[in-house]
Amino acid sequence: MSTEAPDLPDVMSDAMMTDPYRGAELLREQAPVVRGQLMGAVPVWYVTRYEEVMTVLGDRRFVSNIASVSGSQGNDARTQMAERLGVPAEDYPYLANGMLGQDAPDHSRLRKLVMRVFTVRRITELRPRLEAITASLIDAFDDSGRVDLIAAFAYPLPLTVICELMGIPESDHADWHAWSSGLASLEPGVMPRALHDMVTGVRELVERRRDSPADDLLTTLIRTHDEDGDRLSVDELITFVITLMTAGHEPSAHALGNSIAELLTHPDQLARLKQDPELWQTAVDELVRRCGPTQVSVPRYAAVDVELGGVLIRAGDVVQPMLTAANYDPRRYADPDRFDVGRRMKAPGHGHLGFGHGPHYCLGAYLAKLQLGTALPALFGRFPGLALAVAPADLPWQKLPGLRRLAELPVVLAPADR
Repeated sequence: MSTEAPDLPDVMSDAMMTDPYRGAELLREQAPVVRGQLMGAVPVWYVTRYEEVMTVLGDRRFVSNIASVSGSQGNDARTQMAERLGVPAEDYPYLANGMLGQDAPDHSRLRKLVMRVFTVRRITELRPRLEAITASLIDAFDDSGRVDLIAAFAYPLPLTVICELMGIPESDHADWHAWSSGLASLEPGVMPRALHDMVTGVRELVERRRDSPADDLLTTLIRTHDEDGDRLSVDELITFVITLMTAGHEPSAHALGNSIAELLTHPDQLARLKQDPELWQTAVDELVRRCGPTQVSVPRYAAVDVELGGVLIRAGDVVQPMLTAANYDPRRYADPDRFDVGRRMKAPGHGHLGFGHGPHYCLGAYLAKLQLGTALPALFGRFPGLALAVAPADLPWQKLPGLRRLAELPVVLAPADR
């Protein structure tokens, strides 16, 4: 396929990263399916409205791996992007071959390996530990009364949780923070180095854990490889750890940071929650719908010619579901721009697409919700006078394609609340 004209929409453009909500709205109201590009070069179909996004995420005519398209000639958006970013060929498989890039039966086989760890019952059992970690982080806030809640709260909470589940020692937590941030940056000089260091780190970790087994997910995965190698190869094991670790803390950290900022800039909704704590149950889903950090899904490919939203998408074409655009679709939600902590959304899922949909629906959705539902009431319960230390317009949002996240969240802890 030829390179598209430079004026086509691109989620990686400066304009889209500066004001992603406005960009998503413009695309959605233009059409349900819009021709665009990735990185200024890779042709793509942006899917913008709720019903059409649901179709792409749940319909088997759209696949996650270009190899699943019969007769494909390698029109792989991920490969093209990796080449432009300078990812070495030997490291690329660890980026491309995780669960998100697989289709059945490989995806089903890999997903089943961790399903038992992420059951509602097992995750609910983590609540006391979540509460303890939350309390300890709040207790450690700087006595000066001014705190960066990204560094001091939003990031370490989910990082600690997923590290404990996986079996990552505390001495390695800082490395995972740096590697994951570098991976998300999509900067040519940063992202490839972060991926390489992450792969190396996981190899070393696997060897250490193989010598010293423990009651954790990593040991379970190693045993699956060692005792039943046809179910999990060495490369799949390394990729699995990378996928679970990055997906298990980066999105949750920034969902928490975004949610705190959203509540602090909507004092009327925060007041409702203080008056009626039962509303936290619906507030969490409204926050994920409204300000979830993951704004686009991983690209899909049309496995066959498909008509969607009045457009004929050819087999092998790249299709990019726009989650934020769909989550603000007025065809689905009444007054979608209004923040309403009491909003009750209809199924499927949690009534929004913040955790995706279909076979790749987020494995850690319930854990993410539990973390939000634990951390937010605890924080605002301890500091009911919590306030931003800067004007809302001065909050430092990072310019990252397809992501919405704060570099810092400076707040003031009111002395009367301490």
